[in-house]
Amino acid sequence: MTDITIYLTRWCPFCTRAVALLDSKQVEYTAIDVDADPALRQEMMQRSNRRTVPQIFIGQTHVGGCDELYALERQGQLDPLLAAEPT
Repeated sequence: MTDITIYLTRWCPFCTRAVALLDSKQVEYTAIDVDADPALRQEMMQRSNRRTVPQIFIGQTHVGGCDELYALERQGQLDPLLAAEPT
């Protein structure tokens, strides 16, 4: 199983939806709350080149946000990505 990181905030409905999908897959992930820590938000922006949450990384792949995560699921591409061996 590959490492999964999701940058999020507690109040974001898109973050809640993304976490719900990951939880339904029963995968472990690291949730990084960028709400209270400007350094973590800066880290997220440097890694993703985006300012919005959530920002999701599966291994070294930047998935994007909630819509992109659900698009991968609809296309049948999320499970293989989650099951990939770490690089």
